[in-house]
Amino acid sequence: GRLEMLHDQTWMSVCDAAFDQQDAEVVCRELDCGAPVQVLGAAAFGKGDTQMWTQEIQCGGNESQIHLCPTSPLHENNCSHEFNIGLLCTGRSIINVRLVNGTSRCAGTVEVLHRGQWGTVCGDGWDLADAAVVCRELDCGEPVDALDAYFGPGSRPVLMKIAICTGTESTLKKCGSIQLPDKCLDKSAQVICSEVRLVGGSRCSGRLEILHDQTWMSVCDAAFDQQDAEVVCRELDCGAPVQVLGAAAFGKGDTQMWTQVIRCRGNESQIHLCPTNSSHKHSCSHEYSVGLVCAVRLVGGNSRCAGRVEVLHRGQWGTVCGVDFDMADAAVVCRELDCGEPVDVVVDAHFGSGSGAIWPNRKLCTGSESTLKNCGSVQWGSYLCDHTKDAGLNDICARLIGNSSCSGRLEMLHDQTWMSVCDAAFDQQDAEVVCRELDCGAPVQVLGSLFVFFCDLDRKNVRLVDGNSPCAGRVEVLHRGQWGTVCGDFWDLADAAVVCRELDCGEPVDALTDDGFGQGSGPVWMSAVLCTGSESTLKNCKSSGWSMNSCTHNANVGVICSGHKPSRLAAGSHLCSGRLEILHDQTWMSVCDAAFDQQDAEVVCRELDCGAPVQVLGAAAFGKGDTQMWTQEIQCRGNESQISFCSISSHRHNCSSDNNVGLKCSGKEAIFSALTSIVMKKVLWKSMATIDCSVTNILQNILFCV
Repeated sequence: GRLEMLHDQTWMSVCDAAFDQQDAEVVCRELDCGAPVQVLGAAAFGKGDTQMWTQEIQCGGNESQIHLCPTSPLHENNCSHEFNIGLLCTGRSIINVRLVNGTSRCAGTVEVLHRGQWGTVCGDGWDLADAAVVCRELDCGEPVDALDAYFGPGSRPVLMKIAICTGTESTLKKCGSIQLPDKCLDKSAQVICSEVRLVGGSRCSGRLEILHDQTWMSVCDAAFDQQDAEVVCRELDCGAPVQVLGAAAFGKGDTQMWTQVIRCRGNESQIHLCPTNSSHKHSCSHEYSVGLVCAVRLVGGNSRCAGRVEVLHRGQWGTVCGVDFDMADAAVVCRELDCGEPVDVVVDAHFGSGSGAIWPNRKLCTGSESTLKNCGSVQWGSYLCDHTKDAGLNDICARLIGNSSCSGRLEMLHDQTWMSVCDAAFDQQDAEVVCRELDCGAPVQVLGSLFVFFCDLDRKNVRLVDGNSPCAGRVEVLHRGQWGTVCGDFWDLADAAVVCRELDCGEPVDALTDDGFGQGSGPVWMSAVLCTGSESTLKNCKSSGWSMNSCTHNANVGVICSGHKPSRLAAGSHLCSGRLEILHDQTWMSVCDAAFDQQDAEVVCRELDCGAPVQVLGAAAFGKGDTQMWTQEIQCRGNESQISFCSISSHRHNCSSDNNVGLKCSGKEAIFSALTSIVMKKVLWKSMATIDCSVTNILQNILFCV
């Protein structure tokens, strides 16, 4: 691209006459982009709009940064934007991470390239999420182990401190990092990657591919047997082989074919340690690539999709600590096991205490990882865990395949297989159970033939209460059929954004703590909520775990969303007529009729999406109500979007509840009368039905739902 340099906090283009090949060496090295391929003048990448750097740059070629090169202020070029310099570097052919002192290029001590120098990465806190990024960057398959001393101490300077990867980054240098004192004296990050992978299924099932001479190859089914499968499943930390499948069961793929017979004894730690028979090659096409299904597990439940969570690591099964284990972590486990969506997280050894190691220490899943082992974890800190706190998952035995989680073709899990259901075998009562199990409310419709049915699509697992609006109030979440509150620890606008989006209430305006909308009741379900802001539902955010807190209702959180309306019409026949009430300092107040006029009415009807004002009524036409009275003069121009944006006069009226103002708007009244005029009757499925609607101009672009 066009070269720009930062000088005195200003980016500047560089004159082509002031720049040469040695300067280019430094720039490409500084950007970790390898070596220069071509130096281009005459604004090859456009003129740009920055100032011009015209002094001669005189790099020796070995500097680590361009600003360390001397310049010649006595030699300035007369240069316009038509002569700015461009540069091509070799770029991606340069590897910025490598594994050294191991048995292959996919195992060893991690080293990173920074400013032309190779250095090590601190091994403290190094985990499988960090290792996954390295293995992906090197195209070495899945991580097998994350170590800190196995290949001996590193011999180079520590260039990267404690890495904090989510596991999804494309390169290790894009991970976050922190520096703690005296943590990296004798620990260097090390990785063993699998050099084998399963493609087209889940992490533990799919078409087998092995890495040979830096090329991924499918394996001929005739060259592979049960003992080979034992090694692959063990190498991937996927338990034992359940099934070896031939005839391209997981697709043909487009890689080269491995046709030599593999002769594992079954006890090897990696497939590349098994001997092969180069003299015995099979004639094999992609139609005969081998597939493999390995086992991961939930233990102690009523099905393979419920039970105590156990992970296989270094050949040993271990449990997962339930502290801070939440729905984001559960979503990863369910996806890895092909068990649908998570229903419930249970802790405190609900499915019995496990035995052996407790491998992960505080999982940090985002919910999008392909496997629990790819989640980040925190291994340092003062906290203990034992088998009385083992995490578990309750199962879901049904799912709906369609456009949403609450509508679609019904499938049930039976003997580890998902099965569609015959419509003749299913009725309304069965539908009640399925919708309840999926947290989808009540069944709306059960359809035969393709057997699709709809649950209540408006069912929400979060609500805002005591804010006198669906878009403002105390946050409550539904869990195990019971509503509970959220603790205010770390509650912020990112968390509020998820709630507002989930409720279709626009953007967050305020995130409140310390019971801003009063104290709730029931359990305090969530605390220490850590949303990124992009989650689809609050229950998918990271938290301390269900009921894992010491919070009281004094710290309940609240949210105000942009969809919250500071005015409402009460006690009318529909939403667009009634006694006017406005929200002031979190208190609803009736409005004195002498303080309100036609222009104010224009604003209120517009704010409530109710069209234009039809009638402004005084003398408590819709009842006196029991709120306080607003008596100051409201002075709207008529074009404001909300009544709260109108000017207020200091002039107060002497007004009682006998004189509160009422309002009728045009919009919803027309909709209301149109809907109630329809005469409903039963219609047989698949028979023709016609509904005639009379639509006024006000109802243009309104969607009628039957």
